[in-house]
Amino acid sequence: MKRALRGEGVWKQLEPFASEKRAVADAMLARISAEGPLAASDVAGTKASKGMWVWSEAKHALEWLFWAGLIAATHRRGSFERVYDLSERVLPRAILRLPTPSGVDARRTLLARSAEALGIATADDLRDYYRIPAADARLPIEQLVEEGTIVPVRVRGWRQQAYLHKDVRAGRRITGAALLSPFDPLIWHRPRTERLFCFRYRLEIYTPAPKREHGYYVLPFLLDGALVARVDLKADRKAGALIVQRAHVEPEAPRYTVERLIEELRFMASWLGLPDLVAAPAAVTDPLLATLCAETRQESVDLTSSLFGIVVHE
Repeated sequence: MKRALRGEGVWKQLEPFASEKRAVADAMLARISAEGPLAASDVAGTKASKGMWVWSEAKHALEWLFWAGLIAATHRRGSFERVYDLSERVLPRAILRLPTPSGVDARRTLLARSAEALGIATADDLRDYYRIPAADARLPIEQLVEEGTIVPVRVRGWRQQAYLHKDVRAGRRITGAALLSPFDPLIWHRPRTERLFCFRYRLEIYTPAPKREHGYYVLPFLLDGALVARVDLKADRKAGALIVQRAHVEPEAPRYTVERLIEELRFMASWLGLPDLVAAPAAVTDPLLATLCAETRQESVDLTSSLFGIVVHE
């Protein structure tokens, strides 16, 4: 936050609000102080944003104030829009009264938390957990090693130096199933996911459709401690259906993967309030649904009457 006040460490578009556009930011801060919580849509006027990433000057000013710690988010409207208020009206007084730690001390504490959460990790894994720049992580990691909070170790198959948290306990076998958001911590740092699970995952939302390998909004499937499949899903509220647009099973997935995945998809459809689970026509040719056909001993790709209740719409 101190860096942001100087215009450092922030997005390029926000830098001017620490200097030549500081008056704009100060005016925005004064307005929030007088009027109470505000969102970008409340202050953008006729120059409102024309899309999620096409921001008005008011939104840029708000984001710089937020990054600098002068305002905080109270809640969100809908799924994305932040509503801001003065930090002293959002954060508990007990927190505001605490002394501000030095940069090194703050990052050392965050990296220690990373190590505890991850158990075993490379330096890159540790710093990515709280998005700490590489240059800022070296000294705190050295200090954590020196004080014994983390222990340098080698992991078979890893080229990088790894670190083990001093309180880590041996893992136990995990059972259960879950569809993971693309932003789940388990898969957020892609290199670690690939190292641990041999599962290469990329977010393809911004990839042109013809170049997508697995789909637009792909959810990995975690089953009994392994990432065994992935599905590109779409919730069609008007049709009342959860649509499986594409689906893929990993080569080493157990034979019961498809059955468990269908169960989880049906469960997801239910808590989304969608009565139908639908396989899109393009998905029927996918290896996963071909496997489903084989396992249900159907020669046709028409799954309308399959015991899993998947409906294929022509």
